[in-house]
Amino acid sequence: MPDLTALTEGLTGTAAITVGEEHTAPRIGSGLVRVLATPVMINMMEAAALDAIERLLPAGHQSLGTQLNVGHYAATPVGMGLRATAVVTKVDGRTVDFRVEAFDDKERVGDGTHTRVIVNVARFDQRVQRKLADVR
Repeated sequence: MPDLTALTEGLTGTAAITVGEEHTAPRIGSGLVRVLATPVMINMMEAAALDAIERLLPAGHQSLGTQLNVGHYAATPVGMGLRATAVVTKVDGRTVDFRVEAFDDKERVGDGTHTRVIVNVARFDQRVQRKLADVR
């Protein structure tokens, strides 16, 4: 088990963008209205979670998202800023839970929970390669 004592409740992370055409629902195939796409909001929430913990992980380890439960409540137009935040709410062994939120320049546009698990990258890659070899 890697030393994860640096991961504690209350750690925070952020991520931010200015919404561009490349972030809209029509551009990424998640709808027809020219506003921030939900998958982009989710990506920003995950980026905020990464910002909260990745720098604290032991060498050769990273976190992988395993669960996400979010709501997207308000539209964000092209040109407006978007900021996502993540706060560690629980650390249980290699599992880290977060409260995530997203805000545009006017209001909160989404929130929810996110879970990540810490993995040894080399061992994880070995499992992926075995899986790939099994289907060939």
